[in-house]
Amino acid sequence: MADVIIVGGGPVGLLLACELKLGGAEPLVLEAATGDGRAARSLGLRSLNARSLQSLALRGLAEPMAAAQHALFDELSKLRSPGPDDMIGLLVEFTGKGMIRGHFSGLPLFDASGNAEYVMLKQDELEAILAARAAGLGVEVRQGCAVTDVVQDDSGASAVLADGQVITGRFLVGCDGGRSVVRKRSGFAFTGTPPTMTGRTAIAELTDPGQITSSIRAPGGLVTPSLVPGEISTLEFGGGPDDRDEPMTAAELAGSLSRVTGLDVRVAKLTTGIRFSDNTRHADTYRRGRVLLAGDAAHVHSPIGGQGLNLGLQDAMNLGWKLALVAAGRAADALLDTYTAERHPVAAKVLRNTRAQVALMRPGPQVDALREVLAETLRLPEAHEHFATMMDGTAVDYAPGTPVGRFAGAHDLTDGRALLLNAGPVPVGYEDRVRAAVSDEEQEVLVRPDGYVAWTAGHGDLGEALATWFGEGGMLGA
Repeated sequence: MADVIIVGGGPVGLLLACELKLGGAEPLVLEAATGDGRAARSLGLRSLNARSLQSLALRGLAEPMAAAQHALFDELSKLRSPGPDDMIGLLVEFTGKGMIRGHFSGLPLFDASGNAEYVMLKQDELEAILAARAAGLGVEVRQGCAVTDVVQDDSGASAVLADGQVITGRFLVGCDGGRSVVRKRSGFAFTGTPPTMTGRTAIAELTDPGQITSSIRAPGGLVTPSLVPGEISTLEFGGGPDDRDEPMTAAELAGSLSRVTGLDVRVAKLTTGIRFSDNTRHADTYRRGRVLLAGDAAHVHSPIGGQGLNLGLQDAMNLGWKLALVAAGRAADALLDTYTAERHPVAAKVLRNTRAQVALMRPGPQVDALREVLAETLRLPEAHEHFATMMDGTAVDYAPGTPVGRFAGAHDLTDGRALLLNAGPVPVGYEDRVRAAVSDEEQEVLVRPDGYVAWTAGHGDLGEALATWFGEGGMLGA
């Protein structure tokens, strides 16, 4: 029996599996889709913000991500034919030079120093990197395993597959997206606001490519050519998609393009397409007994601003080491309650700012004026920093106003253990969970496996901090 069943083999599920394996637990990943079914998930580009890259760097994964972006940008530069107003080309250039920290509703957030951490790559490339790491750690991933039900008792949680097979683990985590079967079948409340827009992203050829060469914000909505040649997106307000599961047609895309631009746009060929909305909902808790949620299964919102993937990856980093300790009998179940306590407020803030970004995308002279005022505001250094840290994830602090809960910065956490810096040997019984080291900084500090501070000298007792975050010395038992 696996320690943890993970339902969903996207980036969040794969990263969580790696974290669990690194922490000494045995995960099993169940992915409904096969190679063909996963292709649509790779439309468009995904952005990794500064905090995600800093977290991945703790495990030696930031460089592969940056290398994937470099290769992609090299490929795009060969395919593109930049014109005099090639804003997409400028975005590629600025990102490659470390000058982009993200954007707020399309308003860019720059870093003139060139030290910004921000990567754009295709989701299949991200998944390939994480899948390779999972394979290297010995994680088992089963594709074509659609989960139709989830049941749990005091001793474990089980996934019921479409073919009737039942797979049981000590815990089960739903990483199965916004329409999560795990969430629905396990009784989590999922409240929020209904969709007010319909977005479409497609790989398509226009009969007249010269009609749309740059982003258009018009009374009908928004049209945006992708960084990837051949991809194009539209955004229309007035409700969410009614036919989300039906294949997109060339006529549907052409109709959307025409309504937004006011032009007679025709689509010569449509290869594939997806729909999205600003449906915004949040699970009441991230844990019910032995079932937990992460990523889009726990929170959904508009993709404007590119925060969804990053939010999910940070969920995995926060939960992985905690669940590994509990599943392996090294810490009590109460440690899992800190997952909701820490991550739920972070997601709530993201849901708030994505709602604001959607409002700023709406057409009309009033919103146009508001965007101009906000653009002026962003030229103020303090305002720019506020929005930049909001969007790049570096504003996250799990215990504001205290010396703990903040991100500790770059440290060697590749083995998945916590780090006790400048505080002497690790207390007896914690050697399997904590490693001692000396740094140039004089401060004595205990850094959690996810890179956040658990204790500093002069602020609480080290023994109490170790017991709180890593259990009592020795094994607690299953």
